[in-house]
Amino acid sequence: MLDPMLTGSLVAIVTPMRPGGALDVDALRSLIDWHVAEGTAGIVIVGTTGESPTVDYDEHCKLIKIAVEHAGSRIPVIAGTGANSTREAVELTEYAKKVGAASCLSVVPYYNKPTQEGLYRHFAEIARVGLPVILYNVPGRTVADLANDTVLRLADVPGIVGLKDATADLGRGSELLRGLGAKGRRDFAVYSGEDITALPLMMMGSHGVISVTANVAPRLMGEMCKAAFRGDFAEARSINDRLLPLHRRLFVEANPIPVKWALAEMGRIGGELRLPLVPLSPQFHDTVRSALREAGCLS
Repeated sequence: MLDPMLTGSLVAIVTPMRPGGALDVDALRSLIDWHVAEGTAGIVIVGTTGESPTVDYDEHCKLIKIAVEHAGSRIPVIAGTGANSTREAVELTEYAKKVGAASCLSVVPYYNKPTQEGLYRHFAEIARVGLPVILYNVPGRTVADLANDTVLRLADVPGIVGLKDATADLGRGSELLRGLGAKGRRDFAVYSGEDITALPLMMMGSHGVISVTANVAPRLMGEMCKAAFRGDFAEARSINDRLLPLHRRLFVEANPIPVKWALAEMGRIGGELRLPLVPLSPQFHDTVRSALREAGCLS
């Protein structure tokens, strides 16, 4: 069963980098401190928003260790340990368990296009490590799609505790929540992986959001989740309306390009990316800046 602390707004935190691409560990620690102060429910480190495809294996492990050590007991850390190689995903998960991560987020293997049986075996093997596993389905990036029937099957595997659903398909999310309820598995955590669907999915019974928007508006995202959970949907909708421009405009180019630019504009990080990612195109600067201002993230 998932720790109840891991409900609400979990930030898919960026990986700060210095000019030239070196990891900016000081900036990462500062971001973690800010999220603790702002009420973020959990830190997801080295997910795809954290540029997991462009950090090497040693850096990946280093980022997990730093996040766990710096967060301490203040906030749970969910380690991104996904890979398109089952062996590598298992090794990263073993490392995350060793250094004390609360759980791991494991993305559907990309490029390989495994069958549903292959996906089931992949995640079941990762679960054998003994660290709670949150599945991550983002077919727009991985091409492979984890079917609801396979999620329901994986929910019976000991150690698999939840799903980040980045399909942006509310009908599908509703069907999954219904299927989990029919199995008596409302304790299986379902998170929105698309900020724009977070509120409606919570209204249908999900456990929160693994959020890009929370990188720049952590307190508002947390307050929206809390309002939804206590049934104050008018307040939740009001906050969501304020955040809607960010939900849209932080994806004017491939994530995490816009959100790293936004954090640099806010003075939180330097904004460096690694190739093949490049800085936000100038024609989108005012687009993202205006969304930050509408949400109150910039004066």
